[in-house]
Amino acid sequence: MSEQIQDILDDVEQLVSLPAACVRLNELVDDPTSSVDDISKVINQDVALTARLLRVANSPLYGFSTQIDTVTRAVTVLGTQQVRDLSLATAAVKTFDGIPNDLVSMDSFWEHSILTALCARTLAMDCLKRQREAVFVAGLLHDIGQLVLYHLLPDLSREALEACLDGPNELESQEAERDIIGFDHAEVGGELAHRWSLPTLTQECIAYHHNPEEAQQNRVETAIVHIANSIATLAELNTTALDNAPLIQPVAWKLTGLDEEVIAPTIASAMAQIGSARALLLGN
Repeated sequence: MSEQIQDILDDVEQLVSLPAACVRLNELVDDPTSSVDDISKVINQDVALTARLLRVANSPLYGFSTQIDTVTRAVTVLGTQQVRDLSLATAAVKTFDGIPNDLVSMDSFWEHSILTALCARTLAMDCLKRQREAVFVAGLLHDIGQLVLYHLLPDLSREALEACLDGPNELESQEAERDIIGFDHAEVGGELAHRWSLPTLTQECIAYHHNPEEAQQNRVETAIVHIANSIATLAELNTTALDNAPLIQPVAWKLTGLDEEVIAPTIASAMAQIGSARALLLGN
């Protein structure tokens, strides 16, 4: 990891950090000696986090027939890892939504991020028995490195964006960033996730969402986020033509066992849920 990335992350960590409850929650979930009560107590200490978690647990995303009215019940019904993942997701959205930038609309940024999360969750139902919420979170956070670059390196980031839009070779965003800045948003986002001690799966999905074959431990999950990123772009453009989206690496189809037949139903599923997901995660 370059010294420049380390310096950038030192700067951004002075601006944003995860709530203390999320940091402690992350530690407890990884501790085999912790209990449901231990985890519930930590969440309950953060009123805003509690409210967001219960709102998500009672949303159409889960469709439980009975009301989940306590954190303990949410942890019991959803499981400790899912509660951790969802808590991190809602906290990270609030945290990063406060980073100002003049290069992109935050509405459009989160629209793409939420669509990617929804697409990843849908794809995971076809090829994963576990980790569905984990890939939802990874999809939601896959581009957080962009917000860091837009805020701290705005001029170079603008140049990279213009190279994507106006260049003759139709560079992908990460290629333009590497050419102009020297590294890309995926590297920055993955390293920030590492500093925040987010789950290894989240770290890898963020760091390698453009190159899933480079993931070491979670290649299928990373491939899902890679595919979901492109399908989300198609959903935004209201098309299923893959030449309008970032290139999907052939290895991603191979790793997941999926094919292009999943594109249309995945878009339909994501678009059916985007309104409620936006309201849950962004409060609008």
